[in-house]
Amino acid sequence: MGKRYAALALSGCLIVLSLGSLVVRGLNLGLDFTGGTLIEMSYPAPVDLAKIRTLLVERGFADATVQRFGTTREILIRLPPDPELSSAALSDKVLAVLRAESGAEPQLRRVEFVGPQVGEDLTEKGGLAVLFSLIGILIYVAWRFEYRFAAGAVLALVHDCLITLGFFSLTGLEFDLSVLAAVLAILGYSINDTIVVFDRIRENFRRMRRGETLEIINASINQTLSRTILTSGTTLLVVFALAWLGGEIIHNFALALIVGIAVGTYSSIYIASTLLVLLKLRREDLLVPERETLDAERL
Repeated sequence: MGKRYAALALSGCLIVLSLGSLVVRGLNLGLDFTGGTLIEMSYPAPVDLAKIRTLLVERGFADATVQRFGTTREILIRLPPDPELSSAALSDKVLAVLRAESGAEPQLRRVEFVGPQVGEDLTEKGGLAVLFSLIGILIYVAWRFEYRFAAGAVLALVHDCLITLGFFSLTGLEFDLSVLAAVLAILGYSINDTIVVFDRIRENFRRMRRGETLEIINASINQTLSRTILTSGTTLLVVFALAWLGGEIIHNFALALIVGIAVGTYSSIYIASTLLVLLKLRREDLLVPERETLDAERL
């Protein structure tokens, strides 16, 4: 807790930077949200993605994104909506270009189309999913602990989400449904870490009859610190493996989890507990009522 002001300053800078980037640049929304056509193709031999991208740009598909899908012989091509062509006509045109110019015989495996209206609907539902998650967490923590704990936990979660979204805005990485799923997973992971710390704080407030609020909170964080670091460290090992070996399809998903887990661990240690101090949490707020104490002693 001695570093709380430095942590608040760092978080403030990151949040301002993230909000500024989200307002100015926004997110690079994927096909799930913007609508468009997804084409999966298979080649008889490994293919060079750079050559495919260059070829599509030269033939008028400047907004096409190309990535591997599973193996080095399979690719995914994402194209924005074209009001003049249907998805079938667009896929036939792309296939004809690649067959004529690439010197290979790619096979069309799959074509999917997401309309703009569906993309808008997914955007709205994705935002509502995050909002309802935060409201549910606020209600549960307020009921299970105390309203200051609930406010501190939700503000810490908003902090984690904003910084993760800001990272994707600043880097220009594609934000699709898999990344949204990662953001929701980050909410669950971060609140789990925060609740462990909060539970120890509540327990120590009732046990430690002496000591100021800062001392008790600091002792509680130190008691749970090894658990927090070990849990986050082992989880990050798995997520790093996903980012490295999982391929391009889940790369952004894994990257979002890496950023979110790192920021969530930091906020559980420094931000959530500091917010309790700023919200003026007192020992009297956590003492067990006398009637409950007597009932517990009789049992």
